[in-house]
Amino acid sequence: MISEEQVEKRVAEFLESCHEQGVKATHQRTEILRELAGSEEHPDAEMIFIRVRKRIPAISLDTVYRTLRLFEDKGVISRVGSIRDRTRFDANTDRHHHFVCTVCGMIGDFTSEAMDRLPVPPEVSEMGSVEGVYVELRGTCQKCGQGTPKPGPRTEDHEM
Repeated sequence: MISEEQVEKRVAEFLESCHEQGVKATHQRTEILRELAGSEEHPDAEMIFIRVRKRIPAISLDTVYRTLRLFEDKGVISRVGSIRDRTRFDANTDRHHHFVCTVCGMIGDFTSEAMDRLPVPPEVSEMGSVEGVYVELRGTCQKCGQGTPKPGPRTEDHEM
């Protein structure tokens, strides 16, 4: 669970970033970030809209989408794990990676020094310079995996 202190820290960093970059920190933008910063679910735009609308009834879904694009462009949030057709967002800009459940769409954060140090393949270096490595692991979460047998390796995947 994200503490109120952590949420307020992220909101304060956002306000400072807006000031530095010459972006207006409107009430709507601040509430959108507050909602995102207080969630560990990596909500999509529609989820954020529904929740913020409880506090700001006049907000539009278009405003939420435009604000999320602005936040992403400014490095305040990141886009994560496009499961099915919905883009999800993350206000945690600390170095971390994601586990994505391919059954229910749950996205969980984890840290791994080993994954932070993954070498960049020469083929990627030839395309351009790498600014960061973000690993996304996909599988079945504990909740979805309960009561179902774990699949073993397929025979055709192994040499006989």
